[in-house]
Amino acid sequence: MRVVIAPDGFGGTLSAPEAAAAIAAGWRRGAPAHELLLRPLADGGPGFVDVLHTALGGDLRVSPVTGPTGEPVRARWLLVGETAYVESAEAAGLHLVHAELRPRVCESTTTRGVGELVAAAVAAGAREVVIGLGGSATTDGGAGLVEALAGVDLGGVRLVAAADVENPLLGAHGAAAVFGPQKGADAAAVARLERRLAAHADDLAARTGRDPRDEPGAGAAGGLGFALLALGATSTSGSALVARATRLADSVAGAGLVVTGEGSFDWQSLRGKLITAVAAAAAERAVPCIVLAGQVAVGRRRAASIGVAEAHAVADHAGSVEAAVAEPARALSALAEHVARQWR
Repeated sequence: MRVVIAPDGFGGTLSAPEAAAAIAAGWRRGAPAHELLLRPLADGGPGFVDVLHTALGGDLRVSPVTGPTGEPVRARWLLVGETAYVESAEAAGLHLVHAELRPRVCESTTTRGVGELVAAAVAAGAREVVIGLGGSATTDGGAGLVEALAGVDLGGVRLVAAADVENPLLGAHGAAAVFGPQKGADAAAVARLERRLAAHADDLAARTGRDPRDEPGAGAAGGLGFALLALGATSTSGSALVARATRLADSVAGAGLVVTGEGSFDWQSLRGKLITAVAAAAAERAVPCIVLAGQVAVGRRRAASIGVAEAHAVADHAGSVEAAVAEPARALSALAEHVARQWR
């Protein structure tokens, strides 16, 4: 049987290629007769550029830009013909801010570096710039990006916002309320960020004549999605874009099983994120899909509703979250071996 292994990254512990390799190593021990096809994936968050570079080739470039707390960082982006692929996490990622520092800087982090990457791509001749949204340390509504692009001629340049969250900019499901706490914001900071985002939305809408604050994905990457949409960007699913680039559908067509995964299989996974796209591709070809995740917070019925036959948690198999995180590759590989024995 052919098994397609197509995971996302595991939340700062394993990249998508590392997760795929760990799953494959365990699966070979548990079901050595199976043929394995590794297709590491990404949505718009961390790993977006790496996965696309592997699939599409192109010119991988590095630009010095402003990091989320104002420090200089070197961020990678990809140029393929006249299309540039920019990963917001490269310039404004949460991984660039130490955990202990996050509560102190969560209200001042900036997306300026993402705008500088877009400017670098335009200067290099890109006529289309695809910005992957996700994994950011920011909640500035894209204000930094707008400032960085103030003097850049975007005429004739097509901007594309690639995200896999459907959150609006404001409200109970918005950028500050949902994602602010993950970036270090307490309740008071969330309230201040919400007011700041609302004022920014009013200002940018008045300047551009577009007000996409309620559109799905406007709250992606701390509201960076809103700024891009206000500047005229079109939106697309990051996971669907990567699935097309990696020819996932062709791989799934000849498979007997698809294995995907991510750090946490939770309610956000059900709202158009990568696991949903992989499960849909498998379901279209009547191929069962299973999930191996760091933690699982989705019941069987909800998982089945998006085409997931089984979901297994690394933390449960390892005995605790701490044990799973201590040696993530080994723990994921051990779970894959255990599950493979059930499928061989």
